[in-house]
Parts: sequence; structure tokens; C-alpha cells
Amino acid sequence: MWNDFQTDAYSGVIAETVALNGHEGKHINCYWARPLSAGKHPGLVLIPHMPGWDEWCRETSFRFANHGFSVLCPDIYQDYGSGKPAEVAGRMQTMGLVKDSSVMEDAKGCLAFLKSQPLTNGKVGVIGMCSGGRHAFLAACTVDGFDAVVDCWGGDVVAGAERLSEARPVAPVDYTDRLQIPLLGIFGNDDANPDREQVDILEDRLKACGKEYEFRRYDGAGHGIWYYHRPMYRQEAAMDSWNATLAFLDRHLKE
Repeated sequence: MWNDFQTDAYSGVIAETVALNGHEGKHINCYWARPLSAGKHPGLVLIPHMPGWDEWCRETSFRFANHGFSVLCPDIYQDYGSGKPAEVAGRMQTMGLVKDSSVMEDAKGCLAFLKSQPLTNGKVGVIGMCSGGRHAFLAACTVDGFDAVVDCWGGDVVAGAERLSEARPVAPVDYTDRLQIPLLGIFGNDDANPDREQVDILEDRLKACGKEYEFRRYDGAGHGIWYYHRPMYRQEAAMDSWNATLAFLDRHLKE
């Protein structure tokens, strides 16, 4: 839980950029934050959202590391060059959305890296927000080896044919039957993508397939509940869902 620690306990986190094998055998850059405390720690892959490999993703990775997770956040937009996060994300959107296939290969590379570390406990989760939530759900269904997934307001998990493209050829909801790990979903009931109907469709599919899941759905909240740097931030919903996320990941990755 947030702010639930012993004041006399050792606390230490190290964070840096590292390169590892990603899609098409390319080296991709990742922000890696992990605890320095004794013992073995679970891994967590944090897939960036549409604003890109930005400071918010790095701060969030560091926050999870403070709670005992070894976190990798890959630069999934690296094919679009370097620069300030908004510039790179803008080029990606202009040139066409990043391919699902490349993001899944990057997620697979992050998973392998975390599992290879000497201080791992062997378990790795995946989490994402916005488009990253969509990618996290897709990775949970199509990349073997993850142990838990958190989808934070992932848009276009449920999508009609008009939303599909060469980069995104399949709606992730169509892979629900392949999901073999527990899922936590966090959604604002005032969101437009995913809207209430889309979240209902996803929940119905999870139920029909007999999957282990839990949803947190918040009235008075839309997209980006956790984005404290934007007007969409919702303090009460954010802290409730943060605690739900930490409890979920502790239960499935630490125990």
C-alpha cells in the first residue's frame, strides 16, 4: 500500500537507461528502476502510453521500484528517432502508429531480461496506460511468461473494423480466450475510449471465457486517472486504484 512502510527500514532505488534486444533483433533503450534492498524482487514491464517514453513513465517506474519491483520501461517508439518525448511521439503518429508486432517483441525482450537477473524472484508482470494499457492486455494474451497484467484505461482493446489497420490488425479483445494470467482493469466511467460500453463488452468476454479478473470503475473520472500533471487527474480515484494495483501485484508477483 502507498505510504505503508517502516520508517527505520532501509530504502534504496537505482535507475538508469539500459539497452537490450527488442524487435527485429534491434537494441532498444529501456528505463530500468529497481530496489537495492536485500532479497529477490519481482519484475514489471511498464509499456509507455501515447505521449511516449516520457518523464511520467519514468517517475511511475521509479515509484513501482520503491514498492519492491524491478521495472523496465522500453522506448517502444525508438524506430522514430530520438528527441524530446512529444517530438518522437508526434513523428510516430504522423508516420503511422507503432506496430503491435514490434511492441510485443519489445515486451518479450524485457521479459527475458528481467527473468535473467540474478536477484529476480522469477515472476514478471506487465502494465500499461492508455495505448500502453492496450499493449499490456495484448502482451498478456500473446506473449508467454507473464504472471499478471494491469490494464489502465487501455483504449481500443475493444475495437470495430474501422479502427483496425496494418499496424493494429486485430482487436486485443479477440485474444481474450488466450489470456492465462490474472487481470486488473482500471477505468473511468466518463472516458470516451474505452467508454462504458466497451468496458462492458470486455468484461462480458472475460466472464464468458472464465478468466480471472477484477475491474475498478470510477464515476466522475475519465481517461488518465493517474496523470497528476494534467487536469484529468482524479485524486480519490487515483489513490484508490494505485492501492488496488499495488495489492494486486503484491498478491500475484510477490507471494
